[in-house]
Amino acid sequence: MKEFIMFFKHEQPDPESSPEQMQEVLKQWQTWIKGIAQKGNYSSTNRLLSTGKTLKPNNVITDGPHMESKEMIGGYLIVNANSLDEAVEIAKTCPNLKGGNGVVEVRAVMSIDANPDSDNFLNEK
Repeated sequence: MKEFIMFFKHEQPDPESSPEQMQEVLKQWQTWIKGIAQKGNYSSTNRLLSTGKTLKPNNVITDGPHMESKEMIGGYLIVNANSLDEAVEIAKTCPNLKGGNGVVEVRAVMSIDANPDSDNFLNEK
């Protein structure tokens, strides 16, 4: 199996969401990730804070990782799958897609050989 990463993009959460609404969303995510783990496809996941810095050429540093867009990356999940198509099938049931304004980007993870002088460095295994 290969590793695939899913980036969860969405607009900033509604600041007026009730604690109950936020708890329900969290429960949906926990259930979804638990189901992936039960099938043996789970590798790792984390949420990302909306604050940060973006570094650009010529030592330009801006606040926030999403200055040019309303969309932000809220987190990621790494899954094990036999193919990109299989990883996409897993992503199709993501809670991020239920609200109509979320996006899931799925990409293959490319391993980096421990020895940068080797012929395999940056080649997919």
